[in-house]
Amino acid sequence: MDPPLQTAKAQGRAYVVGGNADTLAFVSSLRPEGKSVTAWLVPLAWTPIGVSIGETWQRVNIAADNIAGWVDQTFPSEDGHAFVTPLRELEVLQRSGWHAETPERLSEDALLNPDDVPEDVLEAIGDPPVALVQCAICRRSCVRDHFAWNDRQLCAWDYHATVLGKRGPWRNAPYEERLFETIPRAAYVAPPLLVEAQVDAILHIVDLPEPLMRSLVNATIAADPSTAYLAVRTDEGMTLLRERSKPAS
Repeated sequence: MDPPLQTAKAQGRAYVVGGNADTLAFVSSLRPEGKSVTAWLVPLAWTPIGVSIGETWQRVNIAADNIAGWVDQTFPSEDGHAFVTPLRELEVLQRSGWHAETPERLSEDALLNPDDVPEDVLEAIGDPPVALVQCAICRRSCVRDHFAWNDRQLCAWDYHATVLGKRGPWRNAPYEERLFETIPRAAYVAPPLLVEAQVDAILHIVDLPEPLMRSLVNATIAADPSTAYLAVRTDEGMTLLRERSKPAS
């Protein structure tokens, strides 16, 4: 393709150079300022339902004669989520002095090289950016307010392991009306994350009136009060969890 990369692939404004579990890096200009070029670091969060892209970017300066070295060092192959884009294309753009205005927001249309970006990250670029925070337990990047407990922001993994695990507020009797105001709240329940805790999601209620949701939860518990249950309020409605009587095979 060359002539400089087919006029920078129809005037894209962001060239992704690499990424990993926490960050996506791109450049919008390869014209040196002094002896450096600017790269933008966009935060990422990997969740059980996909990748989310953060709102706040960080600007960093890279030595113009060591862009490839910076990319290799920042996104080493040992990182399971790491990827880097073809250096040959980057070198062509650098030799041509490619320059574009930095986009205010990333989108697939703004990318010179969308085909070099992993599909799940590319899907995240197509979604509105969100506020990201660090999990209070493991420091993993996560979406703010998706999972909060006792004034702490948690990632999906730690929330499911603690709040929805053995230490959660389990019960074997129907909920009193006042207790429905205190049940755990989460953006969603991810059944695969419940496996280690020996927990099953047995009732998933979506978009029903509150009194009916409460009635369904309590009727299910009353049908077999010998087992422990936990109701969780989600963005879609309510989910009822039940402890397994035997370990999963």
